[in-house]
Amino acid sequence: METRRYRMVVTSGLDYVKTGAQVDDQLRRWLREPPKSYDIDAFADGRNEIADGVTLDHDSATGAGGAYGRWRLRETASEGTWQTTVLIRQVGDGPTWVQLDVEHLPHDSEARPVPAKTPRLAKSLLGVLEARDGQADVTPDPRVVEAEDVDDVIDELCDGSRRLPVVVASTPYGVNFDTWLERTVDPLFRPLAGQAVLYVMAPEAVARFNRTLEYHRVFGGGVRTYLPGVDPAWAPDGQRHRVMSRRLIAEDPRRARRILAQLPQSLASRVPLPADLDSVPVLRTRTRNGVGASELDRLRDENHALFEILEEAGREQRVRADEIRDLKHALRDAEDNETQLFGDYDEQYQELHDARAQVLLLQKRLLVLGEGEAAYAPDDGAPADPESFAEILDRIDGMRRVHFTGVRKVTLELDDQAYGSSWVRMTWDALLALRDFAEAAAAGKVSSDFKKWCADAPGAVHTISPRKIVRDESKTVKTKTDWRKERTFPVPSYVDPSRRLFMGAHVRIGGGNTIAPRLHYSEASCADHGIFIGYIGPHLTNTRT
Repeated sequence: METRRYRMVVTSGLDYVKTGAQVDDQLRRWLREPPKSYDIDAFADGRNEIADGVTLDHDSATGAGGAYGRWRLRETASEGTWQTTVLIRQVGDGPTWVQLDVEHLPHDSEARPVPAKTPRLAKSLLGVLEARDGQADVTPDPRVVEAEDVDDVIDELCDGSRRLPVVVASTPYGVNFDTWLERTVDPLFRPLAGQAVLYVMAPEAVARFNRTLEYHRVFGGGVRTYLPGVDPAWAPDGQRHRVMSRRLIAEDPRRARRILAQLPQSLASRVPLPADLDSVPVLRTRTRNGVGASELDRLRDENHALFEILEEAGREQRVRADEIRDLKHALRDAEDNETQLFGDYDEQYQELHDARAQVLLLQKRLLVLGEGEAAYAPDDGAPADPESFAEILDRIDGMRRVHFTGVRKVTLELDDQAYGSSWVRMTWDALLALRDFAEAAAAGKVSSDFKKWCADAPGAVHTISPRKIVRDESKTVKTKTDWRKERTFPVPSYVDPSRRLFMGAHVRIGGGNTIAPRLHYSEASCADHGIFIGYIGPHLTNTRT
């Protein structure tokens, strides 16, 4: 789901009164200084214009249900209204919450909101509020982790009350740490202020961190995003926490910054608000203070305010409708993924059960034949499976009847976005199956397509689950020009005179997130020339992406 709102939710280390004073001060500084330069001296409680098309509203309440104070800035231009809301809230003896939202409300009902960038106000607030998320300090810039700090950072990663992701940058061997921090890490982390806990590990801290977190390591200048709920003792949990390699950061810093920011931004908008914040009433436009005005002027002001309330409600309704629609799409995809994963699990468990039974049977037969040592000896002669997509691309070059014609850079970027090694293993299994299928086709032993060939499971060859193989794209995808073009890949002229071929057939490499890698291939000339793979990379555009 595309993230359009900026949202920061933290607790303040100051009490409620001091937090309110600091928020008020920082907000006034932000509005007074360039590039805004608004006349905030005119501001008083209620609705106030502080510039042409710019209004600042404030409301507050204190009672049995707790206390809150809220400021809302609206900056109206031709393409829509930018709305910035700052809310502080305390219930009983609980923490003082601070929430900052920035969003675009377009005037045109057909227009999409413009994504909000991280505001300077966020960093200003974080600089004075002693902000926290669970056990962790939320700072505007990354904090340096020394070796003696590693245990504290690990405690924060495992903290069950944590809401924000923790983004940890490692330091590559042999670089100047201060230069690395200033030129690489600081710009990379800049959009994450207020939406993640930010750390950069000094060189001596990296080794200690990785010894303790065996399944959640980060090294070599890589950056890892740790979601809430880290389980350091469970290897599969490591797959939830994305890794970005130094190579992507060095080759395309702007793209790396955008990719790194996507997950924290999405979580900030989609994670439910704490109950204390969610219980604050909606703020609506108020009429001006009418002291000394005539009854007619007061009625005009009230009428004007009512019209603004209606327009305001209409704009917000359209934006919320967009959000609800996006969430419904995300829910549908999650439900589809859940069903698919359940099916894959059942199928893979059955395959594992059958394989274990077969191995046990063969071992028993070898024991009867007096080959007990051979029955349990490891296969030391088989080459190790590849551990990265970079290694996979190198291995494809050695496959006589499997040809990769895609963009290597797109495939290599999967190494930066993978949750773990499962994508690499699945891709390699698919390639081995395609290789054996192509060899069988060349030998005249194939009378079906790749999917059915895998379903029939001939002996002594590699196959993959037919459920992971899609024979062709939908009619919608094939008839939409842009989407069809995305799936048209280079091939040699002896395969197609145009040197381009639409490859609707694909293998599902992974699911469960926005990347969901796919491998697109063509078997049209398999018997004569082999399999052509035009793409290994993130899921291409369709009706759900």
